[in-house]
Amino acid sequence: MIPLLEHPTLQDIHQARERLKPHIKRTPILRAEKIEKTVGCQLYLKPETLQVTGAFKIRGALNKALSLSKEEIGSGLIATSSGNHAQGIAYAARMLGVKATIVVPVTTPRIKIENTQALGAEVILFDGDTAARWKKVCEIAAENNYTAVHGFEDPLVMAGQGTIGCEILEDLEGVDTVIVPLGGGGLISGIATAIKETKPSVRVIGAEPALTPKYYQSRINQQRTSLPLKNTIADGVRISVPGQNPYPIIEKYVDEIVLVEDEHIIAGMRALAKDAKLIAEPAASIGLGALLAGSVKLRSDEKVCLVLSGGNWDLCDLADIYK
Repeated sequence: MIPLLEHPTLQDIHQARERLKPHIKRTPILRAEKIEKTVGCQLYLKPETLQVTGAFKIRGALNKALSLSKEEIGSGLIATSSGNHAQGIAYAARMLGVKATIVVPVTTPRIKIENTQALGAEVILFDGDTAARWKKVCEIAAENNYTAVHGFEDPLVMAGQGTIGCEILEDLEGVDTVIVPLGGGGLISGIATAIKETKPSVRVIGAEPALTPKYYQSRINQQRTSLPLKNTIADGVRISVPGQNPYPIIEKYVDEIVLVEDEHIIAGMRALAKDAKLIAEPAASIGLGALLAGSVKLRSDEKVCLVLSGGNWDLCDLADIYK
């Protein structure tokens, strides 16, 4: 049920913008002046944490849902997610008046489950990796005639995420570098397509947890490489193998992939809270973690934009981090 080797075009992304415009927030570009001295560049933030569901995933989920026919969407939507895609699908289903079922890993933060249920979705806890959960999704979809929406393989989902890239180019004149969290690859695939097909000189960098370096290692091996799934604080980007559809796009358009240790991800979370007054979940803080670790070479006059992908973590769970 995964559409193989289908990539979003720039036209697909522009069509997604028009489709999504009445329903989502155009998140602002915020300058992070207090952090600039520490990282040594002009720093800007694209806070998808302020999105209607608290994360960028609403863009792709809703673009896909709005593209379906009445027959395709009539019985309902189903997806698997660690939380943010779940909320995007749940929001889209509620808006369109159809059922949503979400298969989530047992490690999903409580607040993401509660937020998904609050949007009216049925949540099924499942103990297994991404591939096993997707297999479960396909089984349930076949039994109930649901439409399955993959969180990063679907080209319409990628196109929805790519609208972020268009907004960055329009709202941040002279941007030099865009740093994007790298999980399944749907977010950076869409953003990189929008940026590189509009302004190829802009550098696109993917930031990946050092504990799950699937894209980093795949680039070294020059082929998709599956790795053992290890625990990282950045649960939203904890995936063991690159996506089939995102992988070739990332190889074509993403200039560099950097690895970030959990300690630097936590440092990024703290800096965003202290100096930018933004609560971002670990996966969203990984780009700043890369800068704080010195993993990206920068000029002092370089304009760098960090995509803060989401902010759906319970403040109670973050108490120890923010001490």
